[in-house]
Amino acid sequence: MVGCLGNLYESLENLYIQPNQEKDILLKPKSAQGAASLYTCSSHRSYVAEDPRAICPSCYGSMSSQLNYVKPAAGNNVVASNGGLVKGVVTYMVLDDLVVKPMHVDVKDVGVLKEKVVTLGMDEMLKTSLQSKHVLTSVFMDSINE
Repeated sequence: MVGCLGNLYESLENLYIQPNQEKDILLKPKSAQGAASLYTCSSHRSYVAEDPRAICPSCYGSMSSQLNYVKPAAGNNVVASNGGLVKGVVTYMVLDDLVVKPMHVDVKDVGVLKEKVVTLGMDEMLKTSLQSKHVLTSVFMDSINE
């Protein structure tokens, strides 16, 4: 894959996910927007079709009754009972090439560290991740040069 977007995907694929949790929520997110419309027969709702011109196999009627998508309630997110998808309490770091790893920092003197908050736009991150192996550096340097 061009750039380093594949590194992010591979890192997410290799995370140790808790039992009864699906990686697909991260790797293959679903959206109601852009989802195909589904249609059913008004008499036999056990059949569905993507084309409203389809014929019901039971009564040979039209499958033209459109089904409505209902979003899950905000509190019904697929999250483990102890608060997340990843097992254990671990802090992760994202490297410049978008590799995600458990954080292992060997800093002897915390006083030498400096904190800086930078807002990175999703569009810039995506574009740069397809063009560069140094995404965070590139986007960060562009943001401070503006």
